[in-house]
Amino acid sequence: MYDAIVVGTGFSGSILARKLAEEKNMKVLVVEQRNHIAGNMYDEVNEEGILIQKYGPHFLNTNCWWIIEYLSQYSEMYEHSTKLLSYIDEKYVQLPFNFKTMQQLIGCKQAEILLKKFRQNFIGRDRVPILEIISSEDKDISAYGKLLFEKAFKTYTSKMWGLDPEQLDIYIMNRVPMALNYDERYLNKDFQYLPKYGFTKLFEKMLDHENINIELNTDAIPNINFDDENNKVLYKNKKVEVLIFTGMIDELFNYEYGALPYRSLDFKYETVKANKILPAEVCSYPQAKGYTRKTEYKWFNWHKENCEYTTVVTEYPLQYDKYAEVGNLPYYPIMNDKNNKVYKQYYNKSKRYNNLFLSGRLAEYKYFNMDVVIEHTFNRYKEIEEYLKDKE
Repeated sequence: MYDAIVVGTGFSGSILARKLAEEKNMKVLVVEQRNHIAGNMYDEVNEEGILIQKYGPHFLNTNCWWIIEYLSQYSEMYEHSTKLLSYIDEKYVQLPFNFKTMQQLIGCKQAEILLKKFRQNFIGRDRVPILEIISSEDKDISAYGKLLFEKAFKTYTSKMWGLDPEQLDIYIMNRVPMALNYDERYLNKDFQYLPKYGFTKLFEKMLDHENINIELNTDAIPNINFDDENNKVLYKNKKVEVLIFTGMIDELFNYEYGALPYRSLDFKYETVKANKILPAEVCSYPQAKGYTRKTEYKWFNWHKENCEYTTVVTEYPLQYDKYAEVGNLPYYPIMNDKNNKVYKQYYNKSKRYNNLFLSGRLAEYKYFNMDVVIEHTFNRYKEIEEYLKDKE
């Protein structure tokens, strides 16, 4: 018999499972639908010995040193600042868009005047969202913002989400603001790291506890029962102290208020005998047809610099369809007013069940970055602690 059921082995599920097992001495069953742990963080070594992140590139960027310290319990961490480029008008330019990008796109002569205006209008700022640049009262600043929007943001966003930018939550458009300097880091976070031996090894150690059992290749939802009389969720019709759910909230409630839309990805791999192919580890292609970015994993395989092969993966966004051969994994909730209202209905229903806790990108229908997921999960644990304390 288990005290807690955790559905999903990504960061949310794995952290909560470990903390309940270790700090509360609870017997925890972790249920995972896939044939491996670590969720979308899963990585594996390919035939050439290169560590591949199966579900796209993931990097840890955070302003919270305690997050690095916490993860260091389960893996040696090493510093790695992500560098990206964007292919626009048949040339690679700096990403995040910064003052160097401006010179690359409009030329140094025109950029000289514009650089002064940016410094004068955004005193004390190091990064500014694209929509704020477009809405500037200075016509030259606004014009440059519109240029970036048309050449990069609009085209990339439309491919990525299958919607026009104005149909999306403003949060999505503001995720990667323009740097008002020559900073080449994708995100301006203080601490940027990767686990030395990959994320899967980190998760293996995190879930390695005598109080934790793991079931792979298991769909938990058919086993989750709702006891409306007592406002509890059951697992296989048996009582549990806590049930933590990190999957799709609409699926949990059998699509009662309608299916929430998600975006998925199709990955095309290419392995060739070469040192490196791309000019940076991750390159975006806002003007390309069908695909959004390419990743060359050799760039951040710290121990494979001398490998004679290299692997590049190209990402093709598409609509999530559970029953499709391709695109049957949900990656990104499509946040906008319409979808957020549907989510709110599911959220309100979830609050009826005292021992049910939702955590993570799919369960909370939020586009969380990795550091936000980890920080958010610790806050969720505090809520679970309070719940357990009140039951004593």
